[in-house]
Amino acid sequence: MAIGRKSEERWGSGIWDTIKTLIYAGLIAMIFRTVLVEPFNIPSGSMIPTLLVGDYLFVTKYSYGYSKYSLPFSPPLWDGRVFGSEPKRGDVVVFRYPTDPKQDYIKRVIGLPGDTVQVVNGILQINGEPVKREKMDDYLYRADSPDLANARNLHYFETLPGGKRHEIIEKSDNEPLSDNTKQFIVPPGTFFAMGDNRDNSRDSRWDDVGFVPFENLVGRAQFIFFSHNENARWYEVWKWPSAIRFDRLFKSIN
Repeated sequence: MAIGRKSEERWGSGIWDTIKTLIYAGLIAMIFRTVLVEPFNIPSGSMIPTLLVGDYLFVTKYSYGYSKYSLPFSPPLWDGRVFGSEPKRGDVVVFRYPTDPKQDYIKRVIGLPGDTVQVVNGILQINGEPVKREKMDDYLYRADSPDLANARNLHYFETLPGGKRHEIIEKSDNEPLSDNTKQFIVPPGTFFAMGDNRDNSRDSRWDDVGFVPFENLVGRAQFIFFSHNENARWYEVWKWPSAIRFDRLFKSIN
């Protein structure tokens, strides 16, 4: 009988140890996700060619300090940011959609507080000066995006003030709304963000997005850790090898 009781005690102790281990692991993962790094996936093409639909990336939360949006469920524990550090022009950032903070957006920071931003005939102008851009071969959407396959777009290298150089694409240089905008003056404590897919991006050019408050920043996009196309559904395991974009794995985000 004594042996039986000891066996039951050991069994009960083992179960409790397992539960404690799972709790500790969950707490560590939650702290890691809240304080350091959070994974995100790309569901739309607004940042093509920098980011493709099906990219999975890590965003560092410590890059710009912490606001309520750094925490799960965004509890209103404090206003503004703590340990705040402003993004640099050209950073690719994740932020909460200003008019619906439940949604995450990812764009590139184009305008800093006090800047004047405008797009004229497709050319971005910052503080009255057109940014330098270099024409590249037309961008051909990858055939793994069925709705966009074989669509060609104008393709440029754009160099922002300060030297940040990155790729952009456009349908044309004269889209009536996206390529000719009013003049925007970026208010204090906010940023002007745009997608690299200039004619297919809902961003600060549009009133429903507008300027991005510093508080709404979640973090900086750092690198892609996984990427797949749309040729394989989650249960089609046999198709996974051909669906993975191996050339994008662990690619840094410029």
